[in-house]
Amino acid sequence: MTAGSEADASAPRQLRPGLWQTVNERYPGSMITKHDLVPLAPLRKPLSECRVTFISTSGVQPKGTTPFDTVHPVGDYSFRRVPSSARVDELEIHQLKYPTAGAERDLNVIFPIDRLRELVAEGVIGGLTDDFYTFIGYNMDPERLERTLAEDIAAAVSAEGADIALAAPA
Repeated sequence: MTAGSEADASAPRQLRPGLWQTVNERYPGSMITKHDLVPLAPLRKPLSECRVTFISTSGVQPKGTTPFDTVHPVGDYSFRRVPSSARVDELEIHQLKYPTAGAERDLNVIFPIDRLRELVAEGVIGGLTDDFYTFIGYNMDPERLERTLAEDIAAAVSAEGADIALAAPA
């Protein structure tokens, strides 16, 4: 912020200015256009009182559930619910687009389910939603991703009463 620009402090901020331009530069042909600003949402209560959900592109899911379609040429636009109470040994990764060796040793490096429960136990966050959400990040149709998958996950998160959604790529 420059001197004398106090009005700028109240203006909406974007977490990653220029994100869509960067995506288009790194992935030619995706041609994502997004001109509207998505401002950061302020917390309405202390973090220690907030219910948190986790959203991940890791492809982690409960063992025995229908695997993601990891070989479809345009991607899989479905998501899976992962109980926040699940043990790591009850989960598996269905993903081909990133190396999973580290995650196979400790799933928490990409899906921090144990770490989030520890934060609840320590009183840092108020609690967790019953479910977390996961999908595979390889999706070649960004408009479809936003129109279907993102909206479906947002509706599920809202229905669970999450105060905070922590989203992380794998």
